[in-house]
Amino acid sequence: MASGKETPRQKMINLMYLIFIAMLALNMSKEVLAAFGIMNEKLEASNEKMESSNENYLANLEIKAEEDPKKYEELYTDAQRIKELSADYNSYLATLKSELMEGVDDPKDYAVMDKSDYLDQKFFQGDNLAEGGEEFMKRLNDYRTQVAAIVPEGLKASVKARFETGDANGKVEKRDGTKQDWINYHYEGFPQVASLAKLTALQADVQATEESALKAMLEGELSSQVSLENFKTALFTEKSAYYAGEKFDGKIGISKTDESSKPVKADLTLDGRKLSEGSDYRLEEGGVQLLIGTGNAGDHEIKGTLYFQQDGEEIEVPVSNSFAVISKPNAALIAADKMNVVYRGVANPMSISIPGIPNNKVSASAPGLKKVSGSKYIMNPQQGRTVKITASGVLPDGQRISTPAEFRIKDIPRPAGTVSKQDGSVKMPRNNMEIATIGAMLEDFDFDLNIAVSGFKFKVPGQPTVSVNGNKLNGMAKTALKRAKRGDVVQVFDINAYITNNKSYKLKKVSPVVVEITN
Repeated sequence: MASGKETPRQKMINLMYLIFIAMLALNMSKEVLAAFGIMNEKLEASNEKMESSNENYLANLEIKAEEDPKKYEELYTDAQRIKELSADYNSYLATLKSELMEGVDDPKDYAVMDKSDYLDQKFFQGDNLAEGGEEFMKRLNDYRTQVAAIVPEGLKASVKARFETGDANGKVEKRDGTKQDWINYHYEGFPQVASLAKLTALQADVQATEESALKAMLEGELSSQVSLENFKTALFTEKSAYYAGEKFDGKIGISKTDESSKPVKADLTLDGRKLSEGSDYRLEEGGVQLLIGTGNAGDHEIKGTLYFQQDGEEIEVPVSNSFAVISKPNAALIAADKMNVVYRGVANPMSISIPGIPNNKVSASAPGLKKVSGSKYIMNPQQGRTVKITASGVLPDGQRISTPAEFRIKDIPRPAGTVSKQDGSVKMPRNNMEIATIGAMLEDFDFDLNIAVSGFKFKVPGQPTVSVNGNKLNGMAKTALKRAKRGDVVQVFDINAYITNNKSYKLKKVSPVVVEITN
C-alpha cells in the first residue's frame, strides 16, 4: 500500500485489492468445506465395508466357539460384548450426526455447511460444558475404558491411544503453547461439515478397534493346536434318516482332527449290544466306519470308547452318539414356510420334500410354482381362490408317491398410509411435517414387502387440495402448510403406492393419514 496522502484513485485500488483478497478467502473456504465433505464420504464408505468385515470375523469366532467351546466360548463372549459396546457407541454417534444435519436440504452441498451453531449450543454453555457435552465425553471415556478392559493385552495401549482425550487433566496444548480442554479444541467453533467428518472419523475408530480385537482373537496365540484329549466324536451319515431293515452306512468321525489319525482300537456298543471289529465296524483313517444294520424304527444309541496313540501313550476318546430310523412314508410333506395360505402378488417361499427321497428326485407342479434349490420352492399364485400343488417321487424300492395339497389364495391386505413411518392420526410440528416422508406399510403382514409411494394428495383446512408427485411435500404443498394454524388437522390421502419389485400388482387403496399441527 502507498504511504502518505492517498489519491482517490489509490484509495479505489486499495479497496478493490481488499475485496479481491476477501473473494479469494471465500473461495478457499468453500474448497476447504468441500474437502471435509469428500473426506466424510470416503470415511462413510470405508466404515460400511469394515462393518461387513467385522461381521464375518464375529461369525467365524462364533463357529469356533460352537466347535470348541472350551477354547473359544469365553473369547466369543468377549467379542459379543465388544460388538455390543461398539454398536451402542456407534448408534449414539449416528444419532448425533443425524441431529447435526437436520435442516440440510442437500447433504452434499458442503459449501453451505460453514456454521458451528449446533454443536456449540449442544456441547458448551459459557465456559462450562452443557449436558450434551458432558454426555459426549462420558460416552467416549466409557467406551475407551470398557473396551480396553476386554481386548487382548497387546491391544490395550492402542485402544487408549485411539480414543485419548488429552493429558491427565483433559487438556490439549495449542500451537501458541497454551492449553485448552480437549472437547473445545476439537469441536468448538468448527464448521458443520468439519464436525460431521470428525464424528465419522470416531465411528471409523470404533470399527478399527472392533476389527483389531476380533482379528487378535481369531489369529493370535489363542488359536493354538488342540490336543487329542480334547477331541469329540461326531456321527456322519449319507442321509439323515433310514428305512427299517436298511444297511446303516454311518461313520463315527473325530471333530477338529487330522484325517490321517487312525484309532488303534475301539470298544463300542449299539443299544447295549457289543459290536465286533470286522463284522460291525472297521478302523480307518480319521475314525471308524460302521457296518451295522439300522434295526427297527426309532432312536438307536452308539456308546463306547476310541483309543488313539499319542506320544507313546494310549489316549481314550469317549463315544456317545445316536441316530434315528423311520418307517417308510406313503405321502409327501408339503408346508408353507410362512402360513397356511399363499398371497397373490408375493413370492411365497415353500418347502416340498418326501422323507427318504433325495430332493433332486422329488418333483412338484402347480400354476405359478418354481423350484429354487433342494426342497425350496417359490409360489406366485395366479387367478382363482385356491391352488393345488402335487408332489411326487420314487422310493428306493421303486414305489412311486404322488400327493396333492390345496392352498387358499388371498390378496395382499390394504396398506396403511404413513407420515414419517406413523399411521392413522399423528401429531407433529409444522417443520417436521414439511420434511416428512409419505409412505405405506402393511401392519402385521408376514412378508417384508418394499412398498414405495409415487404420489398423494395433501389438504390443509381452508386451502385447495394439492396433488403431489413423489413421497415428500412439493412447493405448493409447503406453501399451503405454512398457512396451517396450531391445532389444524391436515390430510394426506389418495396415496399411490406400489411394490418395487412387482409394479404390475395393483395394491388395494391405501388408507389416509391425518396430522394435527402442534405449533
